[in-house]
Amino acid sequence: MILGKKRRIGRAIEKIVEGEKLKLTEKIEDKDLLLYLGLTNDSNPLYIQHDYASQTEFDKPIVPTIMLNGIVTSAISKYLPGPGSHITEQHLLFPNPVYHYETIDFLFEVIRVEKERHSIVIKVEATNEDGQSVISGTVTVIPPSIRENLTSYAMDNF
Repeated sequence: MILGKKRRIGRAIEKIVEGEKLKLTEKIEDKDLLLYLGLTNDSNPLYIQHDYASQTEFDKPIVPTIMLNGIVTSAISKYLPGPGSHITEQHLLFPNPVYHYETIDFLFEVIRVEKERHSIVIKVEATNEDGQSVISGTVTVIPPSIRENLTSYAMDNF
């Protein structure tokens, strides 16, 4: 919580249009993997042990798909539609593994604005450095909205 500082809120559904796009590039670093593994206590050898991973079809350690999902969630929360939004549904496929230190290009596109349901559907595509698909799917998001009866003082603590 940041006291005394007003936080930016993302865009309301009325300001979002079909066809809007967001591009992001993320490099998977050791610090990110270590934070994830430490927070979740996930010790899957496929994620961290080179000797084990070398004996699998992957040949080397891979990035947990939930970490990639976290990048998707973060992009929704930070940019499209932004702070105050909430994912209610997701359908994501991970057709190819992501390896440590890879750079991933993400493309988000609003494919449907459902004002009556107060939600939007965003298509998510991500590719690795070789142009292979590593994420494909959709997320349904409730954009931020503030009830009219809240005062600006109520937002001061966020």
